[in-house]
Amino acid sequence: MAQDDTGPRIDDGVLAALAEGRHSDPHAVLGRHDLESGAAGRPRSVIRVRRPLAETVEAILEDGTTVPLGHVGAGIWAGAGEFGDTGYRVRATYAGGVDWTADDPYRFAPSVGELDLHLIQEGRHEQLWHVLGAHRRSHWATGGPVTGISFAVWAPRATGVRLVGDFNSWDGQSHAMRSMGASGVWELFVPDLAPGSVYKYQIRTQSGEWVMRADPMASMAEVAPATGSIVFEAAHDWNDGEWMSRRAHANPHELPMSIYELHLGSWRPGKGYREIADELIEYLQWLGYTHVEFLPLAEHPFGGSWGYQVTGYFAATSRFGTPDDLRYLIDRLHQAGIGVIMDWVPGHFPKDEWALARFDGEPLYEHPDPRRGEQREWGTYVFDYGNPRVRNFLVANALFWLEDFHVDGLRVDAVASMLYLDYSRKDGEWEPNVHGGRENLEAISFLQEATATAYKRNPGVVVIAEESTSWPGVTATTSSGGLGFGYKWNMGWMHDTLEYIQRDPMYRAYHHNELTFGFLYAFSEHFILPISHDEVVHGKGSLLRKMPGDHWQQLANARAYLAYMWAHPGKQLLFMGQEFGQLSEWSEQRGLDWWMLDQPSHRRLAEFVRALNARYRETPALWQLDDDSDGFDWVEGGAADANVIAFLRRDRDGNPLLCAVNFAGHPHEGFRLGLPSAGRWIEILNSDALEFGGSGVGNLGAVEATEEPWGGRPASAAFTLPPLGAVWFRFEG
Repeated sequence: MAQDDTGPRIDDGVLAALAEGRHSDPHAVLGRHDLESGAAGRPRSVIRVRRPLAETVEAILEDGTTVPLGHVGAGIWAGAGEFGDTGYRVRATYAGGVDWTADDPYRFAPSVGELDLHLIQEGRHEQLWHVLGAHRRSHWATGGPVTGISFAVWAPRATGVRLVGDFNSWDGQSHAMRSMGASGVWELFVPDLAPGSVYKYQIRTQSGEWVMRADPMASMAEVAPATGSIVFEAAHDWNDGEWMSRRAHANPHELPMSIYELHLGSWRPGKGYREIADELIEYLQWLGYTHVEFLPLAEHPFGGSWGYQVTGYFAATSRFGTPDDLRYLIDRLHQAGIGVIMDWVPGHFPKDEWALARFDGEPLYEHPDPRRGEQREWGTYVFDYGNPRVRNFLVANALFWLEDFHVDGLRVDAVASMLYLDYSRKDGEWEPNVHGGRENLEAISFLQEATATAYKRNPGVVVIAEESTSWPGVTATTSSGGLGFGYKWNMGWMHDTLEYIQRDPMYRAYHHNELTFGFLYAFSEHFILPISHDEVVHGKGSLLRKMPGDHWQQLANARAYLAYMWAHPGKQLLFMGQEFGQLSEWSEQRGLDWWMLDQPSHRRLAEFVRALNARYRETPALWQLDDDSDGFDWVEGGAADANVIAFLRRDRDGNPLLCAVNFAGHPHEGFRLGLPSAGRWIEILNSDALEFGGSGVGNLGAVEATEEPWGGRPASAAFTLPPLGAVWFRFEG
């Protein structure tokens, strides 16, 4: 090719591709490139930049020399000379005398390494969030390191990707990204750019259409209804080292766990992550909970979804502050001795066109077959679990929350919808698996990979399944063919016992099995007993309003039910507001009825929950052998006519705790129960105590068991069981 002061001629087709942003490797043309040596053997280079609408353009070399650039077409400017390998900046002047000097993104090598690209292509990059997305970096270039923001996005079917944002007036002509080959990653380093910039990607589809998308790996997003991604650099200095060290060496199955579930936006409306910290910690410590579980805090566009329709999986929702504000809240909770669980939603995502849906113009994150890729009931898409890169995105996201935010557990939403191909589908709306069955084999494999990887990398965390069917082995190890979860929500127990407790006591005798059936399978999985947000919305009423009778009876029923729940094998979860007897069902649009704590009867219910947590935490029999039938014994399971249930819990040393509950509306005097040992049994909890708003019926603090056999046991005692009441006894000997 002939050479002049603009260097080798560029083909018109290449110029057009660069101008339109559809060139897969703009760095191959733009930037500085070596040329053949000149006549005297001195090295020659050419610098090319894109500055559409400029009147003059020049490159300013490191030594201050300026190289005039000539317009070669389509907004591309070029200049050749004997300046060799050097750094430079670009100065352009525009009509009206506007002068703009900036570094050139196209003079930098890729900011994504070969190993990262290989792991991404294989679907095995466990720290994907460190590579994709937007990151402030000091990137090495000729002349030394330069600070800026590196952008990288996975869009394998795109025919061009441009970066747009508030830094380029949302015009991506000068910020076309380069394809990193078979990995499907597109990359661009923008020098001098700072955190706080708002950006999106313009993606050219196979059909030639340009679509605008938020960054799937963005670490922060604009506050809804705005949808831009924000460059964010984490700066939180963690102070929970003692907690994290203890977590890494703990077995959560052998420790107490009582969980307070809350929706942050309606717990104290108007308060963000930082503002809520002191109040939340004080309240949780007063109640004695070991853990708090947040409804999803990943970014979501519609508040009414409660966070269950996620658009920004790696971004803490900006409704309540920055990602560092959430880190601050979690840090403070850990320092106060409170574990943090967060809802995680890998089962589906919304169809918003600016987010993950049809990301590069075609199904990418979602399964392409609507029989597997859509949940019509929810109006959402389903992830393509068979795609290694999609699976990698989700597994890395789980690790992101556990590692980057120090979250102690993830509660995985709607697991059943992932396990079954026919979930919420009619005949003809689903496709069987390769064996002709209804099981989603790809989703099963994904869940096993996610749980195994989470536990491998983060000992001491918990991954919890909200799984509503009888799928076997949800909490069995992946090595034995199970799904590998640490816990499963016991939805069967929840539905059965709520059905029972809502009945008038005079009819409960005919439904005693609803109270006892859960014990038949209590040790088949590692269970959490949930009274969650789902049970106090959509016309179901609050927990207190489910109870029959007048106000006193409703409160008594609630105390008895909660005492039965806390003594039952398994961990416990209670949704906010139920601890003080919220009367109205929950709505995310308003706060809790905190004024009810000023009512003595409701304050006493909260104090009873506080007492439950205190007795629970100090009694290993209630949690050391939660998953072992050796830690449980029936005392009375067949007294349906009396509406009485009684059982023993034991710790590893065999020390027993007796729980007896009378769900009848009248007391039982002299109710004899068989016991393992004669001696003194101390009443450590009575839900009918005057201090909790009860009638004060009890056992004067203790009963003496004699060596009178009863019910197949060598000893027994006559107990007073209060009306709609529960009593716990510890054996003193």
